[in-house]
Amino acid sequence: MTQTVPASADAALLAEVAALIVAALNLEVRAEDIEPDAPLYGEGLGLDSIDILEVALVVSKRYGFSLRADNEDNLKIFASLRSLGDYIATHRVQ
Repeated sequence: MTQTVPASADAALLAEVAALIVAALNLEVRAEDIEPDAPLYGEGLGLDSIDILEVALVVSKRYGFSLRADNEDNLKIFASLRSLGDYIATHRVQ
């Protein structure tokens, strides 16, 4: 029985997702200045729950899968740019 290894985000996908976040939220930070492993929520990038909902919406539209508010893994998914990118790499349709 073979196990599927979850996909991980490459540098190009991380840069794309960072740019998507900056554009969606009109952040006053450059996409390339977002540290891949820094927290998105609270400290780090400083996003709040409304920001996370916005990001979930644009990510869902862009990559063709749904990020649900009631997903128990949301804290893990949105922990950092890298964790969000890895989740996208694994679940993306587009």
